[in-house]
Amino acid sequence: MADIGYATSRRSLLKVLSVAPIATLPGSMAASPWDAAIAALPYHDEPVVLGRTRAGRRDSRFRYHNAESFFLGIEKGTVGDQHDRLYQTGIVLQLGLSSHLFDVGFTDQWCARHVGLNVARSLAYANASGFGFQSAEFDLLAAILSPYSKWRIPQRPEQVEDLPFMPEQTRSLTRVLLDHVHHVTGHSRPRGWNARHA
Repeated sequence: MADIGYATSRRSLLKVLSVAPIATLPGSMAASPWDAAIAALPYHDEPVVLGRTRAGRRDSRFRYHNAESFFLGIEKGTVGDQHDRLYQTGIVLQLGLSSHLFDVGFTDQWCARHVGLNVARSLAYANASGFGFQSAEFDLLAAILSPYSKWRIPQRPEQVEDLPFMPEQTRSLTRVLLDHVHHVTGHSRPRGWNARHA
C-alpha cells in the first residue's frame, strides 16, 4: 500500500482560511492557495467560496465521528454481504472526505449539488483544497465505488468477483483514509475509539 504523506501543514492551512473567506471566482480579489487546483479539476461546477466557520468545523467533526462509527462494523468484519460492505464503505469514505471539505468551507448544499455520492469527485475536491492524500490504490477504489449507491442493489453477481481488491485491502485503505482525516482536521477520535482499537 502506498505511503500517504502529509504534504499540507495544518497550521498553514488554518492560518490562510481564518484570515478571510476565500473566493475561487475568476478575477477575485482574494486568492486561495487552492484556486488554481480547484479550477483545474475537470468539472464545471459553480464557484465555491472557502472560509472556515464554527458551523463548518462542527459539521466536519460530526462527519468524521459518523465515519468512524459507521466503519466499526466493517472493520470488525460483521458486515457479511459483499455488496452491502462496498455500499457501506462508500458511505464511510464520503463521510470522511466531507469532513475535510466542510472544515475548509465547502457547504453541505454545495456538496449535495456537485459531489453527491461520487467518492472520486469528493476526493478530487478534497485534494484540490489541501487534503494531501495521494494514493493510486485509493484513487482506484474511489473510482470503483463511485457512485456508491450502485452497490446497494447488485447489478451483476460477478461485479464483486471482478474487483481488484480483497475485503482486507478495502478495509485497510479505508482505515488509512480515516486516519488521514483525523490528522489533517485535528478532530479528536470518537469517545471509546481507543478502547475499541486496543
